Amino acid sequence: MYTHEQIEQQIWAYIDGLSTPEEKQMVEHLLQTNQQWMAVYSELKGFNEMIGSSDIIDQPSLRFTKNVMEEVARHKVAPPASSYINKKIIRGIAAFFILSIIGFVLYAISFIDMSAPGSIKLPDSGIDRLNIDWSKYFNSTVMNVFLLLDVVAGLMLLDRYLRRKKEANVQV
Repeated sequence: MYTHEQIEQQIWAYIDGLSTPEEKQMVEHLLQTNQQWMAVYSELKGFNEMIGSSDIIDQPSLRFTKNVMEEVARHKVAPPASSYINKKIIRGIAAFFILSIIGFVLYAISFIDMSAPGSIKLPDSGIDRLNIDWSKYFNSTVMNVFLLLDVVAGLMLLDRYLRRKKEANVQV
C-alpha cells in the first residue's frame, strides 16, 4: 500500500500533468475507488487552485527599477580604493614583514648544525665558512632588540597613518 507521502507525490504529478499515461490511469482509478486518495486529491486540488487564484505579485511594479536607481543616486558613491589607500603605508608594512621574515630565517639558520653527517660541504676556498659562531650574533638580546625595533617601526607607521586620516577628515 502507499504511504501518505507517496499518495501526495502521485497526485501532485497527476495535477501538474507530469505523470505517464499508465500512472494517470492508475491515479484516476484510485480516485474513483479509494476514499483516502479522493480526500488527498481534493485537499491538494484546493491548495493548487488557491495558489493559482491568489493575488501574489510575481513581478515588481514597472517603476521599481527606476525607484531603486533614484535612491542609489541620492547616496554618495565611494571613491576608488586607489585614491584613499596610501602606497607608502603599504610599502612600510611590506618592509616590516620582509625584515621580520629575514630576521627569523637568519635566526633559524643559526641553529643548523653544519657538521652533521650528510650536510652540504662547500668547496674549500681558504676561508672557514662553516665554523662561524652564529651564537655571538643571534642571541636572545639581539632578537629582543630586533623585535623591539620592529614593534616601534610598526607603531610609528600606525601613528602616521592615523594622523593623515585625521587630517583628511578635518579638511572635508
